[in-house]
Amino acid sequence: MSQSAAAPVIREAFVLEAGTLENGERLYLRGDVRSPGQGNSEATEEVRDGQQLPVLIISHGFKGFKDWGFFPYAAERFAAAGYYTVTFNFSCNGVNETDFDELDKFAVNTYSREQADLALLLDSLKEGRLPGSEHADTNRIHLLGHSRGGGNSILAAAGRPGEVSSVTTWNGNANPDLFDDEFKSQIARDGVAYVPNARTKQEMPIRAVFYEDLREQGERYNIASRLDEIQVPVLQVQGDQDSPRLKAGFEVLREASPRHAAAIVTIAGGTHTFGAVHPFQGTTSHLEAALEATISFLKKI
Repeated sequence: MSQSAAAPVIREAFVLEAGTLENGERLYLRGDVRSPGQGNSEATEEVRDGQQLPVLIISHGFKGFKDWGFFPYAAERFAAAGYYTVTFNFSCNGVNETDFDELDKFAVNTYSREQADLALLLDSLKEGRLPGSEHADTNRIHLLGHSRGGGNSILAAAGRPGEVSSVTTWNGNANPDLFDDEFKSQIARDGVAYVPNARTKQEMPIRAVFYEDLREQGERYNIASRLDEIQVPVLQVQGDQDSPRLKAGFEVLREASPRHAAAIVTIAGGTHTFGAVHPFQGTTSHLEAALEATISFLKKI
């Protein structure tokens, strides 16, 4: 662990109401804010001088959640580096208090739902409804997303021009639909298909509403073309041992946005999670490389 990871960090939880499902069931967006503690003189100097801290919003990916593996550790690192850091669970990610205890919500999750969640988070931040938001500089909001969270971060930045200062993707996706033809056929036939969770041994349902949403939104969720619309700096961090499909998507994103080509970091030996596991067993050299590249990128903005 680096010296910055040992700096004091304050963590505060929050819950936001995120609308309802069609059956009337309420949805909630649960998250944590981490900010520099008083012992971190470098980071808190800005606040003492009347300046506010830049904001970093971290989005998890498919089958992810805010407390999975490296997310708490990474959030601590960013907070110690001087960022008002937000981690959260998408309202239909399937996690309430424990691992995937809301699979009924996971089954009906869509990109539109996740984009609405990110919009709610951004609006709540600007309205001062998050813990310690008086210390957050809403003119300096950075988005970071892992895997599907990377695609969502790109879409959110493209959909709210002028509100986001940068986007970082960690092994981000270029295609909102990563399922194979057999999976799609099962949904078309039965209205639901299942993806296995190797860690929890659960069969996780996905219902037809996922594809209905993609069809309705069309080009709005073309991640590569939306990336090309973004006028702010973009960093793409990619492990060269990620899945072939996601590595191919990385090339699509790189080609789609040549003006961001300089902000690309490939981590030799890096897997999809940079070698980290859940429960977290400690950092890895690949995760440290992703963190250091991202902090360096953010500090230059």
